[in-house]
Amino acid sequence: MEVTPVAFSELSGVGKGEPSSAIRERVIKAREIQTQRYKDVPGMYANAQMSSKQLREICVINQAGEALLKRAMERLNLSARAYDRILKVSRTIADLAAAPDIKAEHLAEAIQYRSLDREGWAG
Repeated sequence: MEVTPVAFSELSGVGKGEPSSAIRERVIKAREIQTQRYKDVPGMYANAQMSSKQLREICVINQAGEALLKRAMERLNLSARAYDRILKVSRTIADLAAAPDIKAEHLAEAIQYRSLDREGWAG
């Protein structure tokens, strides 16, 4: 199969990304969601602070999400600690998307971050 080369101008051009102001607003809203979620828990204000018990109550995933996470755990040989971290990050990604539930795409994004971390891509 022949693949046509991509022009340098397309590679180096600035894409139509989300403006910083929109990202800022999403982060502020996600923090508000988390503040509301943990309002009755003294000293807790973010998903990263969830205990294992809270994790099981707050980070409920559907069957498709469970299957995706199970495959990732097996293929990447992840620990129970990594499982918890992936769920916490998934919940945060869902909050940034203003989604009430963790969806498979939120899990996939969190797994991708974890796999990049494990590969030592930064050096």
